[in-house]
Amino acid sequence: MNGAEGSLGRLAAFLETGGPVVWILLAISIAALSILLMKLWQFFQLRPEHNEELPEALSTWRQGRHEEAWRMLKNERFSSEIIALAMRELAQGHAHQATLREELERIALAKLNGLRAQLPALEVIGTLTPLLGLLGTVLGMIAAFRAMEVAGSQVDPSVLSGGIWQALLTTAMGLAIAIPVMAAYNWMDRKTQRVSEQINDAVTQVFTLYNSRGAQDTAEPSTSGSHAA
Repeated sequence: MNGAEGSLGRLAAFLETGGPVVWILLAISIAALSILLMKLWQFFQLRPEHNEELPEALSTWRQGRHEEAWRMLKNERFSSEIIALAMRELAQGHAHQATLREELERIALAKLNGLRAQLPALEVIGTLTPLLGLLGTVLGMIAAFRAMEVAGSQVDPSVLSGGIWQALLTTAMGLAIAIPVMAAYNWMDRKTQRVSEQINDAVTQVFTLYNSRGAQDTAEPSTSGSHAA
């Protein structure tokens, strides 16, 4: 209990020393931690980049075994739903290709927006906290120099140095929040971009392979007919 009480006492003293800016930064850090934990759990659960069946499904699709290919992607992976829908609709001829592409773009955008949710908030926090820390430092320096002015010729150098290190606490705290937040933001943003590229590449392959095979199938009877003539 004494250890816990001592830690709480030091924390209270730290917050009191830093002033109102430190309280604001503390509140922001709690919000940032909540968002980070939520997003990390989301990425861990979805694992959007991992789709082990996709290369084999595309290979099967390339061989013209269309129904088998889209059935291979009937799992809960992030991108599988979109790619399987493209394969199924093309194989069964239920939709015009232009219409199908628009629907696939709509579904992909909705899924990617789910991944990007709250990322702008992390970016704002990562940008804002160093500036808030700097503001706290400037305010602390102003207070330190005012104390010097009041003391006049009787000023104690320790008063100035003490005021300066107290003022620098806010900058240190702002940077301590911003660095991990921006690192996590950039990691998740890049991961989302890679997922978007993966979906776009896979869907393009599905359409290209389907159309090229259709053109090949159309050309073969024509060639056979010319030989017969």
